[in-house]
Amino acid sequence: MQALRPATCPQRLQGRSLYEICRRSGQRTVEKAGDSLHAGSMPERHGFGYALRPATLMPMSDLCERYAHIMARIAHAAHASGRPASAVRLVAVSKTHTAEAVAQLAACGQRHFGESRAQEGAAKIAAMPDAALEWHFLGPVQRNKARLIARHFRWLHSLEGLDAALALSRHAEAADTQLRVLVEVNVTSDPRKHGLSTAALPAFLEAYSARAWPGLTLSGLMTMAAHGAPEGAARATFARLRELAADCRRAFDLTDFQELSMGMSDDYHWAIAEGATMVRIGRALFGARESG
Repeated sequence: MQALRPATCPQRLQGRSLYEICRRSGQRTVEKAGDSLHAGSMPERHGFGYALRPATLMPMSDLCERYAHIMARIAHAAHASGRPASAVRLVAVSKTHTAEAVAQLAACGQRHFGESRAQEGAAKIAAMPDAALEWHFLGPVQRNKARLIARHFRWLHSLEGLDAALALSRHAEAADTQLRVLVEVNVTSDPRKHGLSTAALPAFLEAYSARAWPGLTLSGLMTMAAHGAPEGAARATFARLRELAADCRRAFDLTDFQELSMGMSDDYHWAIAEGATMVRIGRALFGARESG
């Protein structure tokens, strides 16, 4: 678990903005050309199809204060559930936020970051190759993006099909990397959400376990509670995922199947109470995402 004290900013970021560093080094980040995440786009392009632009950032003192507050709440919830704070990872959801915002939060002490768009995430990762960060892919897997995901991310929270697993494994093996994957489960049966149904999960794991996946490590499950769900309903969703994971570990002898990715800005403390090992938090850290 990350310590509450601020960490030293990566050496190549000290004294300069990430915008300045990227411009001088020829690296281009952090926004796909044509998207409107921040005002004042620039025409520069790079191999990921993203253009570099300066950004209006939250003051670093405010960002670090938000981070410390969330880390303290995570620690409190973990202790209340009988676990150490180190049992829960904070994944900062940085999608649509700039690479410079990521660098600032990293300087506060955060190490795990989550992205939902493969190109956007790969551009941010390329912008700070010397930073000791772990990157999590949270969005649905498109087969034409499997190579980007396997080469640039350490974790995937959204596996829901064998075809995607095959593509990811092949690309991870070719890149000599290991991708830790979580199976996404639609516990609430919400037709608007991705993920396997609870009924389909055992058959998927049986088929998965029947073959070798040299580039993948199957590490656990992910889910989301219904948006705006009250405490009782949210906790029931999270408890169900915990029970499913325990059943699957026994049924398929999955020794590495320990991770439960559940809980976001509004409900992460309830998820921790039900056994979450990862919580995915964006808005409570960075503020609301810009749109338009």
